[in-house]
Amino acid sequence: MKRAKTAVAKPAPSHAVPASKPAPRHHNRAVLPPASAYFIEERHDRTERHVLSIIVDNEPGVLARVIGLFSGRGYNIDSLTVSETEHTKHLSRITVVTTGTPMVLSQIKNQLDRMVPVHAVIDLTAEGNPLERELALVKVTGRGNDRVEALRIADAFEAEVVDATTEHFVFQLTGRTDKVEQFIAIMAPLGLVEICRTGVAAMNRGPQGM
Repeated sequence: MKRAKTAVAKPAPSHAVPASKPAPRHHNRAVLPPASAYFIEERHDRTERHVLSIIVDNEPGVLARVIGLFSGRGYNIDSLTVSETEHTKHLSRITVVTTGTPMVLSQIKNQLDRMVPVHAVIDLTAEGNPLERELALVKVTGRGNDRVEALRIADAFEAEVVDATTEHFVFQLTGRTDKVEQFIAIMAPLGLVEICRTGVAAMNRGPQGM
């Protein structure tokens, strides 16, 4: 009786790659993004509040151009004041309080400086601790204890009563922005009905001028 032949596996050629061999290392590498500006590392610069003083010609349309520069580029204006300061030279001074990153603030100053009617752009915050003042008129209505409390708080803040009846007061307050906002917050539950603020006026301390 003949035996059945058993099939014997032939050895694999020397050039074959075993199935259990791991894939080449370069297949596991992460694919790097292309060198494009869209893949620049995201920055998280801290925003800063700066007070800018701008000397401009006192002529029609100048203020609109300055405001248009801010709004057209998405820059925020926290406070804006303007008035003619030198009548003989027909020059006005614009005080702008704005907030942004150092890069944005630098762009704002450079673009303002290139405008034709602008004579000077001074960053008062960068030059030191500027003297800032804001005037506010605050109307409060009330009777009894609320009326007495409003007078007491106004005295503590050195606010002046510029109009009054038996039902209301109008207080005039001058000081830094944080002082004005604190006064308004305290008056809110006592019958605050109306607020009018001038915005910040500012200049450098010391004997030097712009």
